[in-house]
Amino acid sequence: MDVTVRLAQQPEADALLGRSPLAALTGMLLDQQVPMEWAFSGPYTIARRMGGDDLDAHEIAACDPERFAEVLSAKPAVHRYPGSMARRVQQLCQYLVDQYDGDAAALWRDVATGEELLGRLNALPGFGRQKSQIFLALLGKQFGVRPKGWREAAGLYGEEGSYRSVADITGPESLDRVRAFKQQAKQAAKAAKTATPKRPKP
Repeated sequence: MDVTVRLAQQPEADALLGRSPLAALTGMLLDQQVPMEWAFSGPYTIARRMGGDDLDAHEIAACDPERFAEVLSAKPAVHRYPGSMARRVQQLCQYLVDQYDGDAAALWRDVATGEELLGRLNALPGFGRQKSQIFLALLGKQFGVRPKGWREAAGLYGEEGSYRSVADITGPESLDRVRAFKQQAKQAAKAAKTATPKRPKP
């Protein structure tokens, strides 16, 4: 895997995401409650602080939890919640070690269908259905991983020409469009919640 992506909006961090399946997977895991480019620059920061040029699932899984939490919480922190995210990254790496011998790309290397890949992603610690669908769309749209029915399995995130998620970010302009879409969706959800009348208690 060696593709050009612009998810972190930082050349070194994006270069790592483009060549390292585990870095891309870890960036997706970190992508919650922080700006997208902050989340996807995290794998590069972790690798650098651990003295390497890539992430190693075996090394991270075996790392002392307190030490690994310090890797994420050192200034500038990798995430808004570095302690809990450190645990999640280690859980993800341990799962990959147990199920795929630490090889993140093995998740999709031999899958026959998009639904099969979605099921594998869904089984990952820290990956709910929405996160799994977004990562599936990212694999299909930017990494060339396109098993049969991948767009359908990715749901709305698999749509061509959409600007719904990180799967659609190819530079600053598309980042702004995705961010605007997310803001609109958040406002619509808030408006719908306000408009829903409360049911009277029985």
